[in-house]
Amino acid sequence: MHALYVVLPALGILAIAYRYYSAFLATKIWMLDDSRQTPAHTKYDGANYYPTSRWVMFGHHFAAITGSGPLVGPMLAAQFGYAPGFIWLIAGCCLAGAVHDAFVLWASVRRGGAALPDIVKREIGPFTGFVGAIAVLFIIVIALAGLGITFVNAISDSAWGVFTISMTVPLGMFMGLWMYKWRKGKIAEATVLGVIGLLLAVVGGEPLNHPDSWLGSFFHLSRTQIVIGLAIYGFAASMLPVWLLLAPRGYLSSFTKIGTIFLLAFGVILVNPEFKMPALSEFAGGGGPIIPGPLFPFCFITIACGAISGFHALIASGTTPKMLDKESDIRPVGYGAMLIEGLVGIMALVAAASMEPGDYFAINVPAAKYATLTFQGVQMAPVHLAGIEQAVGEVVTGRTGGAVSLAVGMAQIFSKLPGMSSLLAYWYHFAIMFEALFILTTIDSGTRVARFLLQEFMGRAYAPFARPDNIFAGAVATSAIVASWSYFIYTGQINTIWPMFGVSNQLLASVALAVATNILFNQGRAKYAWVTMAPLAFLGTNTLYGGYLNIVGNYYPLATGADLARHTEGWILTICTTIMMVLAVIVFANSIAGWIRVASGNPAPATASAS
Repeated sequence: MHALYVVLPALGILAIAYRYYSAFLATKIWMLDDSRQTPAHTKYDGANYYPTSRWVMFGHHFAAITGSGPLVGPMLAAQFGYAPGFIWLIAGCCLAGAVHDAFVLWASVRRGGAALPDIVKREIGPFTGFVGAIAVLFIIVIALAGLGITFVNAISDSAWGVFTISMTVPLGMFMGLWMYKWRKGKIAEATVLGVIGLLLAVVGGEPLNHPDSWLGSFFHLSRTQIVIGLAIYGFAASMLPVWLLLAPRGYLSSFTKIGTIFLLAFGVILVNPEFKMPALSEFAGGGGPIIPGPLFPFCFITIACGAISGFHALIASGTTPKMLDKESDIRPVGYGAMLIEGLVGIMALVAAASMEPGDYFAINVPAAKYATLTFQGVQMAPVHLAGIEQAVGEVVTGRTGGAVSLAVGMAQIFSKLPGMSSLLAYWYHFAIMFEALFILTTIDSGTRVARFLLQEFMGRAYAPFARPDNIFAGAVATSAIVASWSYFIYTGQINTIWPMFGVSNQLLASVALAVATNILFNQGRAKYAWVTMAPLAFLGTNTLYGGYLNIVGNYYPLATGADLARHTEGWILTICTTIMMVLAVIVFANSIAGWIRVASGNPAPATASAS
């Protein structure tokens, strides 16, 4: 099987979904109206509420929602074969993920930029809103840890990678000052300067990767040092005004990401690589070396972002509604950005399926396990890795987590383009930068959203703490959030954190779909409830089952196993997963009770919005 037989139909389906299904949602359910002012105008403060042009807004939102999930998830799930991942990415993205994102964005905009827990409170009830807020806090910390650990694994001990990513911070601030202060409104100028600066950062990192580079030693950071640096960045990005770093850096990141994905799509069309992975592998029933569980439910948890992601609900009810200029932007920003993320996931799966299985597993499986691994009846052995390691100047064998194998897969496709065979090292580090940009932008946006949510809790004790412009309260809340996700990154491993991230992420998506269904019932549009109920039924069942399997097969054995050093980690993972599942079930139960109550002729909650 060659890639084009899958990629071209996928592109057609995504285009049809945007043209017709999103138009149906916009006109029949959301009834978008540009005469209604958005919160960016009604609550303008120049810092958090700031009207932003459609394409800068698209760029920020896409950058914020597109973390490592659509890249790493498909790469790891390729062990099941390429068919399950492709089906889930296309169907999930069009019918679940894009609906979820745009629905929450619309609901938040119509409620003054309200956060997801506040929407739950208004549409279901105060108790459920409180439970939902606690669940969101738990989930967002786990989600940021899951994204962060792939970032750390990707660039640790890589001076080239650390330098390139570090340069995007001052570059983003420079673009913010250029667009909003020095040359106000000159977005095209800032874009050109930003892209040039980003390419120079990629090229400029190469000399630092040599062992005898004095300057490179300052960027050759250990795993612990990168965790500390990531924490410092997360705090600063959450506290600075959105126009100075978060929005311009997100804008630059997003168009870099989109450009790279379309370049990869062009490369796939031109090279048309052959899939080395089977459509369905022998690990579909379980026992895989990367994901030990069976295809159902773990394929649909491992591939979270790219098909549907609850983390997107935090962005769609966090920073994005506070910056949206007009309601008609909801369709391209909410629905359209998710379709592009689906394309990201498809391209990542193409890169994974095109690798030689011996190389794919050599990168993603620990060395001890790989030494005895057989696949399709063949003892695994690396095919191209020795030459790749020599070309890129780094060891890639045993670099588990998916990020490094994706960079290798992308670099192999790019290097097969005419005249590109000698640039494998540059393409590899460009791909690493590309992945890290995805993750870093999601972490800064997610930390900011969590900061607002925690400040709302703090406001229950002292009302001024809930104000977004309260610097002291913001610093306290941000410090608590950053310390929490940093702890999980520092102490965790990809094989424990990523499954918990997948479960927490999909539980949050299920909660958002549940409250979206409540909105339809409360507004008298129950005939359209199938739009959210159908994906909720599949996702909720799949994720709760996956969470149960994670506990009994992974975390509880870790807490009670022979390795005493990991008992604490095992208990924390077990308890956190259990709490998240219980809180989600409480929200589901109250949500369903609300559907039945309104369907039986009783009035909707008094706090529910009529539009």
